[in-house]
Amino acid sequence: MSAAQLYTKYTRVWIPDPDEVWRSAEIIKDYKEGDKSLHLKLEDETLYEYPVDLQGNELPFLRNPDILVGENDLTALSYLHEPAVLHNLKVRFLESNHIYTYCGIVLVAINPYEQLPIYEQDVIYAYSGQNMGDMDPHIFAVAEEAYKQMARDEKNQSIIVSGESGAGKTVSAKYAMRFFATVGGSASETNIEAKVLASSPIMEAIGNAKTTRNDNSSRFGKYIQIGFDKRYHIIGANMRTYLLEKSRVVFQAEDERNYHIFYQLCASASLPEFKDLGLTCAEDFFYASQGGDTSIDGVDDADDFEKTRHAFSLLGVKESHQTTIFRIIAAILHLGNLEIQAERDGDACSVSSEDEHLNNFCSLLGVEHSQMQHWLCHRKLVTTAETYVKNMSVQQVVNARNALAKHIYAQLFNWIVQHINKALHTTVKQHSFIGVLDIYGFETFEVNSFEQFCINYANEKLQQQFNSHVFKLEQEEYMKEGIPWTLIDFYDNQPCIDLIEAKLGILDLLDEECKVPKGTDQNWAQKLYDRHAGSQHFQKPRMSNTSFIVLHFADKVEYQSEGFLEKNRDTVYEEQINILKASKYQMVADLFQDEKDAAPTTSMGKGTSKISVRSARPVIKAANKEHKKTVGHQFRNSLHLLMETLNATTPHYVRCIKPNDEKLAFKFDPKRAVQQLRACGVLETIRISAAGFPSRWSYHDFFNRYRVLMKKRDLSKNDKKQICQTLLEDLIKDPDKFQFGRTKIFFRAGQVAYLEKLRADKFRAATIMIQKTVRGWLQRVKYQRLRQAAIVIQRYTRGHLARRLMEHLRRTRAAIIFQKQYRMLRILRAFQRVRNTTVTIQAFARGMFVRRIYRKVRMEHKAIILQKYARGWLARTRFHRVRDATITLQCYYRRMKARQELKALKIEARSAQHLKKLNIGMENKVVQLQRKIDEQNKEYKLLNEQLSALTSAHSSEVEKLKKELVQYQQSHRGDGNQLVSLQEETERLRLELEKAHGERKVVEDSYVKEKDLLRKRISDLEEENALLKQQKEELNSRILCQSEDEFAQNTVEENTQMKKELEEERSRYQNLVKEYSRLEQRYDNLRDEMTIIKQAPGHRRNPSNQSSLESDSNYPSISTSEIGDTEDVVQQVEEVGMEKAAMDMTLFLKLQKRVRELEQERKKLQTQLENKEQESKKSQVIEMKTEVTSDHEDFAYNSLKRQELESENKKLKNELNELRKAIADRATQSNSSNDIQDSYNLLLNQLKSANEELEVRKEEVLILRTQIMKAAQQKEMCKNMESITTSATWPNSDKHIDQEDVIEAYQGMCETNRLLEAQLQDQRREHEEEVEALKNQVDVMKEEMEEQQQAFLQTLQLSPEAQVEFGLQQEITRLTNENLDLKELLEKLEKNEKKLKKQLKIYMKKVQDFEAPQAVVPAERRWHERNMQVAVQRKEKDFQGMLEYYKEDEPLLIRNLITDLKPQAVSATVPCLPAYILYMCIRHADYINDDQKVHSLLTSTINGIKKVLKKHSDDFQMTSFWLANTCRLLHCLKQYSGDAGFMTQNTPKQNEHCLKNFDLTEYRQVLSHLSIQIYQQLIKTAEGVLQPMIVSAVLENESIQGLSGVKPMGYRNRSSSMADGDSSYSLDAIIRQLNTFHSIMCDQGLDPEIIQQVFKQLFYMINAVALNNLLLRKDVCSWSTGMQLRFNISQLEEWLRGKNLQQSGAAQTLEPLIQAAQLLQLKKKTSEDAEAICSLCTSLTTQQIVKILNLYTPVNEFEERVTVAFIRDVQTHLQERNDPPQLLLDFKHMFPVLFPFNPSSITMDSIHIPASLNLEFLNKV
Repeated sequence: MSAAQLYTKYTRVWIPDPDEVWRSAEIIKDYKEGDKSLHLKLEDETLYEYPVDLQGNELPFLRNPDILVGENDLTALSYLHEPAVLHNLKVRFLESNHIYTYCGIVLVAINPYEQLPIYEQDVIYAYSGQNMGDMDPHIFAVAEEAYKQMARDEKNQSIIVSGESGAGKTVSAKYAMRFFATVGGSASETNIEAKVLASSPIMEAIGNAKTTRNDNSSRFGKYIQIGFDKRYHIIGANMRTYLLEKSRVVFQAEDERNYHIFYQLCASASLPEFKDLGLTCAEDFFYASQGGDTSIDGVDDADDFEKTRHAFSLLGVKESHQTTIFRIIAAILHLGNLEIQAERDGDACSVSSEDEHLNNFCSLLGVEHSQMQHWLCHRKLVTTAETYVKNMSVQQVVNARNALAKHIYAQLFNWIVQHINKALHTTVKQHSFIGVLDIYGFETFEVNSFEQFCINYANEKLQQQFNSHVFKLEQEEYMKEGIPWTLIDFYDNQPCIDLIEAKLGILDLLDEECKVPKGTDQNWAQKLYDRHAGSQHFQKPRMSNTSFIVLHFADKVEYQSEGFLEKNRDTVYEEQINILKASKYQMVADLFQDEKDAAPTTSMGKGTSKISVRSARPVIKAANKEHKKTVGHQFRNSLHLLMETLNATTPHYVRCIKPNDEKLAFKFDPKRAVQQLRACGVLETIRISAAGFPSRWSYHDFFNRYRVLMKKRDLSKNDKKQICQTLLEDLIKDPDKFQFGRTKIFFRAGQVAYLEKLRADKFRAATIMIQKTVRGWLQRVKYQRLRQAAIVIQRYTRGHLARRLMEHLRRTRAAIIFQKQYRMLRILRAFQRVRNTTVTIQAFARGMFVRRIYRKVRMEHKAIILQKYARGWLARTRFHRVRDATITLQCYYRRMKARQELKALKIEARSAQHLKKLNIGMENKVVQLQRKIDEQNKEYKLLNEQLSALTSAHSSEVEKLKKELVQYQQSHRGDGNQLVSLQEETERLRLELEKAHGERKVVEDSYVKEKDLLRKRISDLEEENALLKQQKEELNSRILCQSEDEFAQNTVEENTQMKKELEEERSRYQNLVKEYSRLEQRYDNLRDEMTIIKQAPGHRRNPSNQSSLESDSNYPSISTSEIGDTEDVVQQVEEVGMEKAAMDMTLFLKLQKRVRELEQERKKLQTQLENKEQESKKSQVIEMKTEVTSDHEDFAYNSLKRQELESENKKLKNELNELRKAIADRATQSNSSNDIQDSYNLLLNQLKSANEELEVRKEEVLILRTQIMKAAQQKEMCKNMESITTSATWPNSDKHIDQEDVIEAYQGMCETNRLLEAQLQDQRREHEEEVEALKNQVDVMKEEMEEQQQAFLQTLQLSPEAQVEFGLQQEITRLTNENLDLKELLEKLEKNEKKLKKQLKIYMKKVQDFEAPQAVVPAERRWHERNMQVAVQRKEKDFQGMLEYYKEDEPLLIRNLITDLKPQAVSATVPCLPAYILYMCIRHADYINDDQKVHSLLTSTINGIKKVLKKHSDDFQMTSFWLANTCRLLHCLKQYSGDAGFMTQNTPKQNEHCLKNFDLTEYRQVLSHLSIQIYQQLIKTAEGVLQPMIVSAVLENESIQGLSGVKPMGYRNRSSSMADGDSSYSLDAIIRQLNTFHSIMCDQGLDPEIIQQVFKQLFYMINAVALNNLLLRKDVCSWSTGMQLRFNISQLEEWLRGKNLQQSGAAQTLEPLIQAAQLLQLKKKTSEDAEAICSLCTSLTTQQIVKILNLYTPVNEFEERVTVAFIRDVQTHLQERNDPPQLLLDFKHMFPVLFPFNPSSITMDSIHIPASLNLEFLNKV
């Protein structure tokens, strides 16, 4: 195809761009051969001329059609080149948020830097069992492909995860291992899958660190082999590690950290067990703080440390070993903080003996302090003659210290890896394995050293293996399809590998230079220049003589040779290692024992990585040792071993891409992405695919897609393959552009795009023709519409003009009339205005004159009044001034006299006589003074109150005093002393006055403020009160209006809530039943295996124990105690686990509480039992002394029975001891396996059952003892009475009284005395108990009163609203407590009732045991009597609906009626005939009152049904048959139980067939459990049949032919990943299968309600499987699929209506699938469309809606993609929802089943038993 045909107008191309790497453009002018440029238009509408190289004819890359953009598989693109790959990844990552994409056999994983909900358990189950390519790309799909190929091909698999640091390699490997642990869980109870997952936290702690590119970067490579057995369950694992980055222990770059374990240990240093480590925060240690920040955002090191310790414990690492590990890590930190002091100009140095960190280092490792201090600063030189000890410089000591730290950490790392492998090791033979390789990707930095060289060397080897594998798969595909194979040229990096590892390569020259005594990095670099200067993969930099360049497959890398030799030697001094070998801690010493010999053998023999081994001898001496291998040599060996392993397995590739360096969520940097795509081999895969035939279509899909290009005569042919060949030969002239395979058509790159272009042109031409015709028709319709409209407009216009003229004439006449009236009105209003104005002026003038006269008279009157009051005020003022002056003078004079008198009194008081007088009556005076003080205090308070009233008068008095003082000074200037005193007094009074004024002002201000606040508060309260009243009235009106509606609504809500809770409770209950059946099945399997093991030599059997277990192993006996039932329930919950046993926490807590109560009751009963036993022993001693020989026989029988039971008890104890010995013998065997573990579990179960039986025996012994005691008491009483009658003498016996009367009277007296004494004792005991109870009640009432008082005090301190709320809370808590107490009381009463019933049954059994020996008759006589009795009944009576059989015929009955019965044998009889026959047998056993026979028959029936169902677990017909019969038997037991609730629909004849003697309520419960188990098995069987059909029939099958357009297939749909055979189904196949299920259940008489529930469950499963598949597949999320899906669902709904199952709720379960189909068909453009989607899709969660919108893919180019903005708009509308964060539906969810009571109208006497059942031994009664 020529360039002129491809590069036409409107074609889009890719051009290089410096910022975005590649940029899209559109051709605006057709390209012709010879043009120098290509005219383009960029996306921003700018024009651009792209220069074309005429010599190379290099045109820009063509862009794929939009229909191919966003493909799951990059190889499905028509144009395979770098810009297409980059654009496809960018669109999927940014627009659809898809992080996984296939690229042929490679899974490309882009790190989202955000936690995505795509790794849950339900997603794992969704991908399990699916073919690669059927679902969206995922790491689980790769893991499932590996698991499937391992099981199908029986070949080992490998998953190779690679990528640069921060790309997500570790996480991808972790999720792959999680998939294997979930899908291939261990068959035994060893939980090996949990241990495999638990190794991750440990390896991350000791091998991961923060770098500039990743917060959790793996600094080592690892290869984990997960072993599987023949059933493909995980049995063990093994780990190999590669190239640990030891240099990070002693050096970290800026913004980087050391390994996580150092910071985790420092963060937990405050724990008490780590106090002796001497650790502080990480910033205090040199080895942990070189990078700066020691923390990571969002990471809690202390929490991670707890996870690490838990993982250690889970893997079986001892606590002592864990402590030693943490001591070694702490010692490394202390080693880095050593202070090295220089001496003698730096040639020597020393470490202080007082150095705290050295002391900690030595104490933590248990080494000698002085030796370590010496050899840290010295080294030993060994020559042939003698040995020297040489001082080292400071730099040498630092290097030696760092080397020692690295060596210790590396040895510890290897030790931990070895112990992890020991924990994951198994003795079971490994059948196959899957390896997960998590290894570093290609690295290139500014400074590249030895580590980068080894990493890139490993990637060269992996890339070579990857290229060859891809090439091999291409060749297999071509050969399978029969296409001629032509050699594809691909890049072979073998020359680069030879440059590194061949003889005299880079590694060889490096090892050789290491052997040279004075070898340097510069010399080694010079040797490289001399040796490899001519190599095409080796270059020498221009500006450096110590660097070299290697041209790798991914990029050109420059390595600095500095440090290569030192890192390759990995030197550690022998003296320091010897000190560590002598450590007092065994583990520390073991780390360094014989490492130089063990390292090579371990690495070669076991395949584990030992590349971190260091030499324990000096470099000079090690050069002569052949077994001392360098790091490079060890790495090369381990890499070769890894390649051998990978070549022996089937590899699967995961390439992790880092989208940006800023670690931002969903940000895509094209430059960084292209670099990694080139480095990881993705583009090489694309190149290899593009070199051949990358596009592949099946003939069917190609025909459906391109049938529009075919001619009509070609379409008439029946052979689609021939039609496709004819079409391609006509369209593509070059035959090399395509090839025809057996099942597919292969196309070269670009041919599919060309066919898409032809298809689009065909559609465009057809569209133009349609548009032309439609437009012409529209124009004609428009012209006719315009002409008709013009005529109508003219008609209406003429009428309008005539009407307008008439209107004008009418308005002219009316205007004249209006003018006349208006002029008259205007003149009238002017006259009235002037008249009114004149009248107003006159009125105002007259009023003004009158007011003026009045004002003058009033002013004269007021002046007279003012004069009167002024003169009176002046007179009063003068009088007050004179009076105040007089009073002041009197006060001053009286004060002077008082002071003189006070002085005299003081002198008198100092005299002794006065004191004596005063002391007389002092006590009385004190009392009087106290009273006076109280009175004065009261007066003081009154005076204080009066003070505020007198303050107003102080100011006037002070002014008067000042004036009088001035007058006094003028009149009495000679009296100076008095003047001074008066001035002081005046000043004091002034100060007091000011103080009083201030206080008054403060009081007034506070009063005003408080008054304002109170007024404001009152106003607010009044407003609030008014509002509340208004609201109250409104609420009252609303309540009155809505009370009826709300009551009805509340009733409905309560009913729905109760129904919901009932459904949840029923679901939990049935989950327990399901789990019980699963455990029962597991128990049966283990018992079978145990029998096999017992038959093997070396094992003993225990028939007694086995028989006791088999007697009634499935269900507990009716006489089982209540305590045992509760313990069984608790034990079941413990065994099943909280997750599987679907129990809520409240139930579990109730059980725990019940267990504690029962334990207390057991202790009380035990004490009572001991007291009773003591009393019985005493009574027995008395009995033995006074026993009469005549009554000895009955007592002997009782004692014999007791001895029998005691001997059985001893026998059981002996059997228990034997069981324990057997358990101990088997537990001590060294070569234990999973089967022996199963037998061990079985023996434990037998031990538990034996204990239960022992408890039952003990109870029986105790009951017999009580009966014996009662019998002995009766005998003693009789004997006493006889002795009284014989030995008593009566004084008046001869007179009037007979002796017998006297004896009877005496006996009556004795009995009355005993009764009175017993009554008195009972009353005394009851009185004491009542007193104690009352005391307890008083104490309780006191406590309650105190609590209520405290609560009352608290409420008084609260606000009124808070008081109301607090009161409500108290009332609620009180009612809740009372409710709980009543519930507990009710439970206790129910339990006591059950206990009494069980005791009654036990007594009934004992009575029958006593009566049994008396009824012993010979066997022949009994047989004869039976025959006679049956014969008599046959003659005298008709058939009563009962069937008699003999006990020995019971196994035959079970075998013929249950075990060997085929449903076809009773298909022509009454439905559920076996159930009726069994009930008639039960009724006869009830008729003869034989409870043993009833118990045996029901137990055998249940066991027989279970056996049949276990044998036919996959037979739907058999399961349905026994579900119908079990339910019918359950209904019969209810219908004929005698309960009035079940007999409402019975006929009188049926009421005669009711049970008379036995209550089979417990067996009804057992049958209900069995029905639930059978129902669950029925659903499981039906789901197993339907599930493979659902996806193909509902989603993929074309029910509407020609509707769906097919998109190109990807590389992943190759035949190697698909199962053989055609697995496609149509919807008719599902409907046929549903018809089969329905007819089987109807024919077998299953209740209609159960049939409805079955189909509701099956339709839910159809909905869940189809929707889950839709949510995980991009290729089915299209408009056409939505149409097909809606049509298929309508067919299923029509089937439900046809079977009258529309009331079953099955149609409602399809609602999510219906809404998903509607979502695919709705418009997805505007905001209104988003609102419509949100309102319509109510059954879909937010995640499901967004997922479908992201997956939506146009099938044709005329459809538009869903924009990111529209998806964001939908998300904003859905934010208000509180949907659960789940994406997939739980297709294993099972609705709780209900078995409604459905009585039968058939009477028992009308049932006929066919002879084909072979039940002749049954006799009709």
